[in-house]
Amino acid sequence: MNYPDLLAPIHQFLLCPTPQAWIKKAQQPEQLAVLLQDHLLCELKAAQTAMLLLRKYAVDKTGSIALLEWLKPFEDFAYRFIGDAASLRNSVKLSRDLVGRPDVPYSDDIIGKMVLLIREELHHFYQVLEIMQARDIPYSNISAGRYAKGLISACKTHEPQILVDKLICGALIEARSCERFAALADVVDTELSQFYLSLLRSEARHFDDYLTLARQISKTDITPRVQHFLRIEADLIQSPDQDFKFHSGLPV
Repeated sequence: MNYPDLLAPIHQFLLCPTPQAWIKKAQQPEQLAVLLQDHLLCELKAAQTAMLLLRKYAVDKTGSIALLEWLKPFEDFAYRFIGDAASLRNSVKLSRDLVGRPDVPYSDDIIGKMVLLIREELHHFYQVLEIMQARDIPYSNISAGRYAKGLISACKTHEPQILVDKLICGALIEARSCERFAALADVVDTELSQFYLSLLRSEARHFDDYLTLARQISKTDITPRVQHFLRIEADLIQSPDQDFKFHSGLPV
C-alpha cells in the first residue's frame, strides 16, 4: 500500500494539518483510553450517518427495516451496554439486497457507496473494541466533541442542498480522520500504528465517495460550498478546544 499516494489528495483537500500540539497530547499514555473510546463511537456515528442517508433518500420501508436491524447490535452495545465483542462478531448482517427508490434518480448510487461504507465502519468498530479489550481499557459512552456538530450546524435546511451539504460534511470528516490516522501512526506503538495505517485506504475512499455523490446530486457546482465547509473545518481544528477527542481542536 502506497501511503503517500493515498494521503496526497487528503492533504491537498484540507486547508490545514493537525496541529502539533494535538499530536503531542495524543502521545500521552493517559490520553489513549479517550482516543480509543472516541474512535470507537466515531466509527458507529459514521455508520449511522450513512444509514440515515440511505433510509431518507434511497431505500423503501422494507430496506429501512433491514438497515435498522443491521445496526441495532452495535447501538445496543454503545448506548445500552448490551452485548460484548463475541456477540458483535456474530451480529446480524444486512439480510437482503437493497432496492433503490424509483422516485429518487440517484438512489442506486447512494446504496452502492453507503452500504460498503457502513460495512467497513462497523468492522472498524469491532477492531477498535478488540484493541481496547486486549489493553484492558473499559468501554464508556463518552460525550461527543464539537467537531461534527460544528460542521452539520452550517448545513442548509432545504432540499436538495441539505443533502449535498451533508455529503460534503461527510467527506470532510472522513478526510480529517484519514489525516489523523496517518499523524497518529508516527507517534504511537507499533500495533496501533499498523492498525491506523490499515484504515487509510477505506477512509480515503470514503472521502472521495462522499464528494462524488455530492457532485452527482447537486444542481450547481459544489466548489463554493466545499470551500465554505473547509474554512469551518479548519477553524474547528485550529481554534482552542477544552475537550480532547479524536477530532478536537487545539488543546487548551
